[in-house]
Amino acid sequence: MYEPGDVRVIDAPDPRIEEPTDALLRLVRTCVCGSDLHPYHSMKPRAQGVSMGHEYLGIVEEVGADVATVKPGDLVIVPFVFSCGVCDFCREGLQTSCRVAGLRSRLGSEGAQAELLRAPLADGTLFAVDAGEEHYAGLLTLSDVYGTGFHAALTGGAGAGTTVAVIGDGAVGLLAVLSARQLGADRIILMGRHEARTDLGREFGATDVVAARGEEGIEAVRELTDGDGCHVVLEAVGHLPAYEQALGVVRDGGRIARVGVPQYTDGPIGRVQFNRNVTITGGVAPVRAYIDRLLPGILAGTVDPGRVFDVELPLERAAEGYALMDRREALKVMLRP
Repeated sequence: MYEPGDVRVIDAPDPRIEEPTDALLRLVRTCVCGSDLHPYHSMKPRAQGVSMGHEYLGIVEEVGADVATVKPGDLVIVPFVFSCGVCDFCREGLQTSCRVAGLRSRLGSEGAQAELLRAPLADGTLFAVDAGEEHYAGLLTLSDVYGTGFHAALTGGAGAGTTVAVIGDGAVGLLAVLSARQLGADRIILMGRHEARTDLGREFGATDVVAARGEEGIEAVRELTDGDGCHVVLEAVGHLPAYEQALGVVRDGGRIARVGVPQYTDGPIGRVQFNRNVTITGGVAPVRAYIDRLLPGILAGTVDPGRVFDVELPLERAAEGYALMDRREALKVMLRP
Protein backbone atom coordinates (compact mmCIF):
# COMPACT_ATOMS: atom_id res chain seq x y z
CA MET A 1 0.00 0.00 0.00
CA TYR A 2 1.51 3.30 -1.13
CA GLU A 3 -1.10 5.85 -0.09
CA PRO A 4 -4.82 5.89 0.67
CA GLY A 5 -6.63 3.74 -1.86
CA ASP A 6 -3.44 2.69 -3.66
CA VAL A 7 -2.88 -1.06 -3.31
CA ARG A 8 -0.60 -2.85 -5.78
CA VAL A 9 0.60 -6.43 -6.19
CA ILE A 10 4.31 -6.37 -6.97
CA ASP A 11 7.18 -8.80 -7.41
CA ALA A 12 9.41 -9.00 -4.35
CA PRO A 13 12.48 -11.05 -3.43
CA ASP A 14 11.68 -14.48 -2.01
CA PRO A 15 12.13 -14.59 1.75
CA ARG A 16 14.60 -17.05 3.23
CA ILE A 17 15.54 -18.54 6.57
CA GLU A 18 17.52 -15.89 8.48
CA GLU A 19 17.49 -17.21 12.06
CA PRO A 20 17.56 -20.79 13.38
CA THR A 21 14.11 -20.18 14.91
CA ASP A 22 12.53 -19.23 11.54
CA ALA A 23 10.20 -21.19 9.28
CA LEU A 24 9.58 -20.49 5.62
CA LEU A 25 5.92 -20.75 4.62
CA ARG A 26 4.14 -21.06 1.31
CA LEU A 27 0.80 -19.42 1.97
CA VAL A 28 -2.38 -21.21 0.95
CA ARG A 29 -4.89 -18.60 2.12
CA THR A 30 -4.69 -15.01 3.28
CA CYS A 31 -7.21 -12.18 3.44
CA VAL A 32 -8.02 -8.52 3.91
CA CYS A 33 -8.78 -7.44 7.48
CA GLY A 34 -11.15 -4.65 8.45
CA SER A 35 -8.22 -2.99 10.20
CA ASP A 36 -6.41 -2.88 6.83
CA LEU A 37 -9.03 -0.35 5.76
CA HIS A 38 -7.78 2.19 8.31
CA PRO A 39 -4.53 2.88 6.41
CA TYR A 40 -6.48 2.43 3.16
CA HIS A 41 -8.33 5.59 4.20
CA SER A 42 -5.69 7.62 5.97
CA MET A 43 -2.07 6.41 5.69
CA LYS A 44 0.68 8.88 4.93
CA PRO A 45 2.08 8.27 1.42
CA ARG A 46 5.15 6.03 1.39
CA ALA A 47 7.41 5.94 -1.67
CA GLN A 48 8.51 2.37 -0.90
CA GLY A 49 5.03 1.21 0.03
CA VAL A 50 4.04 -0.91 3.04
CA SER A 51 3.69 -4.69 2.80
CA MET A 52 0.20 -5.57 3.97
CA GLY A 53 -1.60 -8.48 5.60
CA HIS A 54 -1.54 -10.35 8.91
CA GLU A 55 -4.06 -13.23 8.63
CA TYR A 56 -2.91 -16.40 6.92
CA LEU A 57 -2.52 -20.16 6.63
CA GLY A 58 0.59 -21.72 5.18
CA ILE A 59 2.43 -24.92 4.39
CA VAL A 60 5.87 -25.16 5.97
CA GLU A 61 8.54 -25.40 3.27
CA GLU A 62 11.70 -25.13 5.36
CA VAL A 63 12.63 -24.70 9.01
CA GLY A 64 15.64 -23.34 10.85
CA ALA A 65 17.99 -25.59 12.78
CA ASP A 66 16.37 -24.86 16.16
CA VAL A 67 12.72 -25.38 15.16
CA ALA A 68 11.22 -28.43 16.87
CA THR A 69 7.40 -28.20 16.75
CA VAL A 70 6.71 -27.92 13.01
CA LYS A 71 8.26 -29.57 9.97
CA PRO A 72 8.13 -29.21 6.19
CA GLY A 73 4.74 -30.21 4.85
CA ASP A 74 2.78 -29.12 7.94
CA LEU A 75 -0.28 -26.92 7.50
CA VAL A 76 -0.02 -24.14 10.07
CA ILE A 77 -2.27 -21.43 11.44
CA VAL A 78 -0.27 -18.24 11.89
CA PRO A 79 -1.51 -15.86 14.61
CA PHE A 80 -1.20 -12.22 13.62
CA VAL A 81 1.40 -11.55 16.35
CA PHE A 82 4.65 -13.49 16.57
CA SER A 83 5.55 -14.80 20.02
CA CYS A 84 8.32 -16.81 21.64
CA GLY A 85 6.02 -19.11 23.62
CA VAL A 86 8.33 -19.31 26.64
CA CYS A 87 8.48 -15.87 28.30
CA ASP A 88 6.24 -15.07 31.25
CA PHE A 89 3.69 -13.19 29.15
CA CYS A 90 3.42 -16.03 26.64
CA ARG A 91 2.99 -18.58 29.44
CA GLU A 92 0.24 -16.39 30.91
CA GLY A 93 -1.59 -16.36 27.56
CA LEU A 94 -0.76 -12.76 26.64
CA GLN A 95 1.35 -13.41 23.57
CA THR A 96 0.68 -9.87 22.30
CA SER A 97 3.05 -8.68 25.05
CA CYS A 98 5.74 -11.29 24.32
CA ARG A 99 9.07 -9.99 25.57
CA VAL A 100 10.81 -11.05 22.36
CA ALA A 101 8.28 -10.01 19.71
CA GLY A 102 4.57 -9.41 20.28
CA LEU A 103 3.31 -6.04 19.17
CA ARG A 104 6.74 -4.54 19.60
CA SER A 105 8.23 -6.05 16.46
CA ARG A 106 7.44 -8.15 13.41
CA LEU A 107 11.11 -9.20 13.51
CA GLY A 108 11.67 -8.20 9.90
CA SER A 109 8.85 -10.29 8.43
CA GLU A 110 6.87 -8.82 5.56
CA GLY A 111 3.09 -8.68 5.30
CA ALA A 112 1.05 -11.80 4.70
CA GLN A 113 -0.83 -10.82 1.53
CA ALA A 114 1.85 -12.71 -0.34
CA GLU A 115 2.92 -16.09 -1.72
CA LEU A 116 5.84 -16.78 0.60
CA LEU A 117 6.60 -15.58 4.11
CA ARG A 118 9.35 -15.94 6.68
CA ALA A 119 7.79 -16.73 10.07
CA PRO A 120 10.08 -15.86 12.99
CA LEU A 121 9.80 -17.70 16.32
CA ALA A 122 8.14 -20.65 14.64
CA ASP A 123 7.95 -22.84 17.75
CA GLY A 124 6.14 -20.21 19.80
CA THR A 125 3.89 -18.88 17.05
CA LEU A 126 2.87 -21.49 14.50
CA PHE A 127 0.08 -23.96 15.23
CA ALA A 128 0.18 -27.13 13.13
CA VAL A 129 -3.17 -28.69 12.26
CA ASP A 130 -4.19 -31.81 10.36
CA ALA A 131 -7.06 -30.61 8.20
CA GLY A 132 -8.19 -30.52 4.60
CA GLU A 133 -8.93 -27.63 2.30
CA GLU A 134 -12.61 -27.76 3.24
CA HIS A 135 -11.60 -26.31 6.63
CA TYR A 136 -9.35 -23.54 5.32
CA ALA A 137 -11.87 -20.72 5.73
CA GLY A 138 -12.62 -21.60 9.33
CA LEU A 139 -8.97 -22.13 10.18
CA LEU A 140 -8.06 -18.78 8.65
CA THR A 141 -10.37 -17.00 11.11
CA LEU A 142 -8.23 -18.38 13.96
CA SER A 143 -5.31 -16.23 12.83
CA ASP A 144 -7.26 -13.13 13.91
CA VAL A 145 -10.98 -12.42 13.63
CA TYR A 146 -12.49 -15.42 15.46
CA GLY A 147 -9.94 -15.18 18.26
CA THR A 148 -10.52 -11.43 18.43
CA GLY A 149 -14.28 -11.81 18.68
CA PHE A 150 -13.81 -14.48 21.33
CA HIS A 151 -11.40 -12.23 23.24
CA ALA A 152 -14.08 -9.53 23.31
CA ALA A 153 -16.75 -11.90 24.62
CA LEU A 154 -14.45 -13.54 27.17
CA THR A 155 -12.93 -10.39 28.64
CA GLY A 156 -16.32 -8.69 28.55
CA GLY A 157 -17.80 -11.45 30.70
CA ALA A 158 -20.44 -12.80 28.32
CA GLY A 159 -22.11 -15.81 29.88
CA ALA A 160 -25.24 -17.18 31.47
CA GLY A 161 -27.51 -14.47 32.83
CA THR A 162 -26.03 -11.69 30.69
CA THR A 163 -27.45 -9.48 27.99
CA VAL A 164 -24.77 -8.57 25.45
CA ALA A 165 -24.66 -5.76 22.90
CA VAL A 166 -22.28 -6.07 19.96
CA ILE A 167 -21.43 -2.84 18.16
CA GLY A 168 -20.31 -3.45 14.59
CA ASP A 169 -21.41 -5.94 11.95
CA GLY A 170 -18.02 -6.61 10.40
CA ALA A 171 -16.30 -9.98 10.69
CA VAL A 172 -15.05 -9.37 14.24
CA GLY A 173 -18.44 -8.16 15.42
CA LEU A 174 -20.23 -11.15 13.92
CA LEU A 175 -17.74 -13.56 15.46
CA ALA A 176 -18.15 -11.75 18.79
CA VAL A 177 -21.84 -12.63 18.47
CA LEU A 178 -20.92 -16.27 17.80
CA SER A 179 -18.54 -16.26 20.77
CA ALA A 180 -21.04 -14.67 23.15
CA ARG A 181 -23.53 -17.38 22.19
CA GLN A 182 -20.91 -20.08 22.77
CA LEU A 183 -20.22 -18.65 26.22
CA GLY A 184 -23.90 -18.86 27.09
CA ALA A 185 -25.21 -15.28 26.90
CA ASP A 186 -28.96 -15.12 27.34
CA ARG A 187 -29.59 -12.28 24.92
CA ILE A 188 -27.39 -10.75 22.20
CA ILE A 189 -28.26 -7.43 20.59
CA LEU A 190 -26.34 -6.79 17.38
CA MET A 191 -25.99 -3.13 16.44
CA GLY A 192 -25.45 -3.00 12.68
CA ARG A 193 -27.23 -1.69 9.63
CA HIS A 194 -26.16 -3.98 6.75
CA GLU A 195 -28.96 -6.52 6.40
CA ALA A 196 -26.94 -9.33 4.83
CA ARG A 197 -24.48 -9.10 7.71
CA THR A 198 -27.05 -8.83 10.47
CA ASP A 199 -28.89 -11.81 8.98
CA LEU A 200 -25.68 -13.81 9.40
CA GLY A 201 -25.42 -12.38 12.90
CA ARG A 202 -28.85 -13.82 13.69
CA GLU A 203 -27.67 -17.21 12.44
CA PHE A 204 -24.61 -16.88 14.69
CA GLY A 205 -26.85 -16.23 17.70
CA ALA A 206 -28.06 -12.62 17.79
CA THR A 207 -31.53 -12.40 19.30
CA ASP A 208 -32.15 -8.77 18.33
CA VAL A 209 -30.82 -6.33 15.72
CA VAL A 210 -30.70 -2.56 16.13
CA ALA A 211 -29.91 -0.68 12.92
CA ALA A 212 -29.97 2.83 14.40
CA ARG A 213 -26.80 4.61 15.52
CA GLY A 214 -25.96 7.32 18.01
CA GLU A 215 -28.62 8.49 20.44
CA GLU A 216 -31.36 6.77 18.47
CA GLY A 217 -29.52 3.47 18.67
CA ILE A 218 -28.82 3.94 22.38
CA GLU A 219 -32.48 4.60 23.05
CA ALA A 220 -33.49 1.50 21.09
CA VAL A 221 -31.19 -0.73 23.15
CA ARG A 222 -32.41 0.87 26.36
CA GLU A 223 -35.98 0.12 25.35
CA LEU A 224 -35.09 -3.51 24.70
CA THR A 225 -33.54 -3.78 28.16
CA ASP A 226 -36.24 -2.04 30.23
CA GLY A 227 -34.11 1.09 30.43
CA ASP A 228 -31.11 -0.59 32.07
CA GLY A 229 -28.77 -1.29 29.19
CA CYS A 230 -26.58 -4.36 28.71
CA HIS A 231 -24.34 -6.21 31.14
CA VAL A 232 -21.70 -6.61 28.42
CA VAL A 233 -20.91 -4.42 25.40
CA LEU A 234 -18.49 -5.63 22.73
CA GLU A 235 -17.16 -2.75 20.63
CA ALA A 236 -15.74 -4.05 17.34
CA VAL A 237 -15.45 -0.86 15.30
CA GLY A 238 -12.67 1.31 16.73
CA HIS A 239 -14.06 4.76 15.98
CA LEU A 240 -14.91 7.18 18.77
CA PRO A 241 -18.68 7.29 18.07
CA ALA A 242 -18.80 3.50 18.54
CA TYR A 243 -17.10 3.79 21.93
CA GLU A 244 -19.46 6.60 22.95
CA GLN A 245 -22.35 4.39 21.85
CA ALA A 246 -20.95 1.60 24.02
CA LEU A 247 -20.99 3.91 27.05
CA GLY A 248 -24.58 4.75 26.22
CA VAL A 249 -25.85 1.17 26.11
CA VAL A 250 -23.86 -0.40 28.96
CA ARG A 251 -25.66 -1.19 32.19
CA ASP A 252 -24.41 0.25 35.49
CA GLY A 253 -21.81 -2.19 36.78
CA GLY A 254 -21.34 -3.57 33.26
CA ARG A 255 -18.27 -4.16 31.11
CA ILE A 256 -17.20 -2.72 27.77
CA ALA A 257 -14.71 -4.83 25.82
CA ARG A 258 -13.06 -2.91 23.00
CA VAL A 259 -11.41 -4.94 20.25
CA GLY A 260 -11.82 -2.54 17.33
CA VAL A 261 -8.42 -0.89 16.86
CA PRO A 262 -8.98 2.64 18.28
CA GLN A 263 -8.72 5.35 15.65
CA TYR A 264 -8.71 8.01 18.37
CA THR A 265 -6.31 9.01 21.12
CA ASP A 266 -8.68 9.87 23.94
CA GLY A 267 -12.25 8.91 24.77
CA PRO A 268 -14.57 9.76 27.65
CA ILE A 269 -13.70 7.80 30.76
CA GLY A 270 -13.98 10.19 33.73
CA ARG A 271 -17.05 10.46 35.94
CA VAL A 272 -19.39 9.00 33.31
CA GLN A 273 -17.60 5.68 33.60
CA PHE A 274 -16.49 6.05 37.23
CA ASN A 275 -19.87 6.87 38.79
CA ARG A 276 -21.55 3.95 37.03
CA ASN A 277 -18.89 1.38 37.96
CA VAL A 278 -18.33 0.50 34.32
CA THR A 279 -15.28 -1.64 33.55
CA ILE A 280 -13.32 -1.01 30.34
CA THR A 281 -11.53 -4.10 29.06
CA GLY A 282 -10.63 -5.89 25.82
CA GLY A 283 -7.56 -4.89 23.82
CA VAL A 284 -5.42 -6.63 21.23
CA ALA A 285 -6.44 -10.28 21.19
CA PRO A 286 -3.77 -12.87 22.05
CA VAL A 287 -5.30 -15.23 19.51
CA ARG A 288 -2.54 -17.84 19.94
CA ALA A 289 -3.95 -18.49 23.42
CA TYR A 290 -7.40 -19.35 22.07
CA ILE A 291 -6.64 -21.73 19.19
CA ASP A 292 -6.71 -24.88 21.33
CA ARG A 293 -10.14 -23.91 22.64
CA LEU A 294 -11.73 -22.84 19.34
CA LEU A 295 -10.21 -25.30 16.87
CA PRO A 296 -12.20 -28.44 17.84
CA GLY A 297 -15.55 -26.87 16.95
CA ILE A 298 -14.28 -25.92 13.49
CA LEU A 299 -12.91 -29.40 12.78
CA ALA A 300 -16.08 -31.04 14.10
CA GLY A 301 -18.29 -28.74 12.05
CA THR A 302 -20.30 -27.52 15.04
CA VAL A 303 -19.34 -23.91 14.30
CA ASP A 304 -18.55 -22.30 10.96
CA PRO A 305 -16.77 -18.97 11.50
CA GLY A 306 -15.49 -19.13 7.93
CA ARG A 307 -18.88 -17.93 6.75
CA VAL A 308 -17.64 -14.38 7.27
CA PHE A 309 -15.70 -14.81 3.99
CA ASP A 310 -18.19 -13.92 1.30
CA VAL A 311 -15.75 -13.17 -1.54
CA GLU A 312 -12.68 -15.13 -2.66
CA LEU A 313 -10.19 -13.67 -5.13
CA PRO A 314 -6.74 -14.59 -6.44
CA LEU A 315 -3.94 -12.65 -4.78
CA GLU A 316 -3.27 -10.60 -7.90
CA ARG A 317 -6.73 -9.04 -7.47
CA ALA A 318 -6.05 -7.88 -3.91
CA ALA A 319 -6.71 -4.22 -4.79
CA GLU A 320 -10.19 -5.20 -5.94
CA GLY A 321 -10.75 -6.94 -2.60
CA TYR A 322 -9.86 -3.79 -0.70
CA ALA A 323 -12.25 -1.74 -2.84
CA LEU A 324 -15.10 -4.22 -2.34
CA MET A 325 -14.70 -4.15 1.43
CA ASP A 326 -14.34 -0.36 1.46
CA ARG A 327 -17.63 -0.01 -0.43
CA ARG A 328 -19.28 -2.53 1.92
CA GLU A 329 -19.93 -4.78 -1.06
CA ALA A 330 -18.00 -7.57 0.67
CA LEU A 331 -17.93 -8.52 4.33
CA LYS A 332 -14.48 -10.12 4.23
CA VAL A 333 -12.33 -11.02 1.23
CA MET A 334 -10.23 -14.18 1.17
CA LEU A 335 -7.16 -14.11 -1.09
CA ARG A 336 -5.79 -17.23 -2.74
CA PRO A 337 -2.05 -17.01 -3.44
